[in-house]
Amino acid sequence: MAITKLEQMFDLLKSKPKKRISVAFANDPHTIEAVYSAVEKGIVDATLTGNEVFIKEICAEHHMDSAKFEILNEPNELKAASLAVKLINDGKAGLLMKGSLSTDKYMRAILNKTAGITNEGAVLSHVTVMEFPAYHKLLTIADVAIIPQPDLKQKIKMVGYLVAVAKAIGVEKPKVAAIAATEQMLAGMPACVEGAILAKMSDRGQIPGCVVDGPLSLDAAIDMESVQIKKVTGPVAGDADCLLFPNIESGNVFFKGGTKLAGAELAAYVAGARVPCVLTSRGDSALTKTYSIALAALMA
Repeated sequence: MAITKLEQMFDLLKSKPKKRISVAFANDPHTIEAVYSAVEKGIVDATLTGNEVFIKEICAEHHMDSAKFEILNEPNELKAASLAVKLINDGKAGLLMKGSLSTDKYMRAILNKTAGITNEGAVLSHVTVMEFPAYHKLLTIADVAIIPQPDLKQKIKMVGYLVAVAKAIGVEKPKVAAIAATEQMLAGMPACVEGAILAKMSDRGQIPGCVVDGPLSLDAAIDMESVQIKKVTGPVAGDADCLLFPNIESGNVFFKGGTKLAGAELAAYVAGARVPCVLTSRGDSALTKTYSIALAALMA
């Protein structure tokens, strides 16, 4: 049975073996608070890389016991990120998380050809689970942060990641909407053409374990009243579990509009590396980061 609230992930994790999370440059209060919460909930064990003195000062200031963590002192952010990734490669951790460093530096450590955690030809994609007060279930979306303009091959991979996450939160056969500006099949719009191709591949069993339909406008994917007015048919229309966005601009605007204007909460991670990699904004709340740790632990 599918969960409908992000907090229900904590219950799902009770039946899974606990992993260790390696945190790259954990020099900010929200990251430490989130990891501390996850450790307290029994979701993960944690190793923090970064400025040990600063980390312990943050812990003391926020009444957290720094002994709950393993702390590896490395004040340089690039070296701290490399150290966090090395823990993965050495088999000492099974999850990675970004702390107080920029996304490009974090991704550079992940993608490093000799010391990173990606296989040759890997497609990395940012997958987000969003909880909207106005929607009747959780929505899993991609991509809002990694792939600017995915081609068809990348979209097929992205659908696979979306489906894996949806199944992890209990959706038996996820309904995936390939989003475009319209639900009409317009040959001059690449999002429509590739959405239709993905739908036909799904019909023929080339994308297993799910139902893909497209192109679908956003309202046709998630709003049953719009579906009825527009007379859109199909099993995904108005009831999507997953949204595949045609480019990073559309996905990112949906993501930020949902959180800033519609009261959505979220969990997010990067799929496609050898381990799940938590990637949240430095401005995200501790709760968002805790949910993201939980999602990554579910996918480990």
